Amino acid sequence: MDRLKGKRALITGGTTGIGLETARQFLAEGARVAITGKNPETLATAFHDLNGDALVLESDAADVAAQKTLAEHLGEAFGTLDILVVNAGIVEMLPLGQWDEVSFDLSFGINFKGPFFLIQELLPFFSSTASIVLIGSVNARIGMPNTSVYGATKAALASLARTLSGELVSQGIRVNAIIPGPTTTPLDGKLGLPEAKLKSVAASLESQIPQQQFGDPLEIAKAVVFLASDEAPFTMGSELLIDGGLVL
Repeated sequence: MDRLKGKRALITGGTTGIGLETARQFLAEGARVAITGKNPETLATAFHDLNGDALVLESDAADVAAQKTLAEHLGEAFGTLDILVVNAGIVEMLPLGQWDEVSFDLSFGINFKGPFFLIQELLPFFSSTASIVLIGSVNARIGMPNTSVYGATKAALASLARTLSGELVSQGIRVNAIIPGPTTTPLDGKLGLPEAKLKSVAASLESQIPQQQFGDPLEIAKAVVFLASDEAPFTMGSELLIDGGLVL
């Protein structure tokens, strides 16, 4: 259980779901871990869930200025950073005709713009063997109705795994993306849908997955551990699809 021993890691959106489970796995593998979130309640809950072993930081993933502050905090706390997991995200599902500029900018701000500038601000702090793992979505690959903006943000993030791999390889930094399919996380309850509608949407999605079930955050977290570890030194610019066969 020492695959990440001595490594220093930042997980954005680390207070629930995939991010929180990744933090648990990182700690179990010997890493020093910092997580971010915006909700004071989930920040406090995550701190206790992780037995106080992680550095918990409040940060707005969409605020460009906040990325500089976050990078400075990490520099002070860890000195250098070995692992960055970009997991913070928002899912807003709307028909094309119902989108407005504010909602569009919020989705791109949290899912792409904020992460882009966070990576930029962290450049001086990355170690010479650092690993960046971007959490994308299968919605970037399938034509699911009402996910035009969400899918576009995740497609941009997946593209970043390839372009930054070419750009940062000379600094020893590897960049990869994990592409989860529908996964059982609290994010499902943040879609603003009535409970009955949410269950209907979940059942419809589940029926489209060949394995006939949602993914487990633990499986995603285990994949993140692999990409973040020294077991994957030759893996860069990749997109690891974990979707129960949804994209075949």
